[in-house]
Amino acid sequence: MSSSDLVLYMFPASHYNEKVRWALDWKGLAHTRIPVLPGPHVAQMKRLSGQPQTPVLLIHGTAFSGSASILDALERTFPERPLYPALPAARERALELQRKFDDEVGPAVRTVVFSELIHELGYLCRVFARGQPPLKRTLYRALLPLVRPLIAKGNAVTPENIPVAFARTQQALDEAVRLVGASGQIVGDTFTVADLTLAALLAPLAEISHPDMARPQPVPARMQALYARFEQHAAIQWVREQYAKHRPASRGAPA
Repeated sequence: MSSSDLVLYMFPASHYNEKVRWALDWKGLAHTRIPVLPGPHVAQMKRLSGQPQTPVLLIHGTAFSGSASILDALERTFPERPLYPALPAARERALELQRKFDDEVGPAVRTVVFSELIHELGYLCRVFARGQPPLKRTLYRALLPLVRPLIAKGNAVTPENIPVAFARTQQALDEAVRLVGASGQIVGDTFTVADLTLAALLAPLAEISHPDMARPQPVPARMQALYARFEQHAAIQWVREQYAKHRPASRGAPA
């Protein structure tokens, strides 16, 4: 298996993309990572997979889109170091929780982060244009003020939805504390897709040292204030523990 057999098209900072990076690294799979810019990525993703969103993973040339579908394909194709529990009931529970976290936690956290990031376009560019050539980064930064309304719309940043997203995020953090068992994991005693999904989707709110989710420095004061709202929550401490215990070093290589 070479990195050319697995090619990941991704946003560097997206928590759904992080789910896939984590799964690839957990399974020890060498792969190629191709960072794409939000907005301009749409046409490219449609050509690759028939739909507009990242992540998209090519496995031996076949495109898989969406983090849950990609993880499922990885489990089938590379069963070593499984993320799905062996027992049927536990497996069903882990997959049920993955769907719940994908549907509820991910969108809420995204809106919360973008509710402040939309006011820090220079930082937004640094976060999402990582890995791009200097000229492309410069052009992207120049376009951001023009497309700010589209960014807000695409991330559900509206006066009506922002308080809802904050409330849902707080609920998710509180629920995470209730879900984690004595073992430190959510389903049984081993690290599963449920742990990976929740930790990855909450990661944008946590100070993560792993390079794949580390925040570009310096962090603007506005973003620091947002992160401080959640920093001491026990669920954020759990996220950092999952990264420390279960997040391997990256096996990805640039194209």
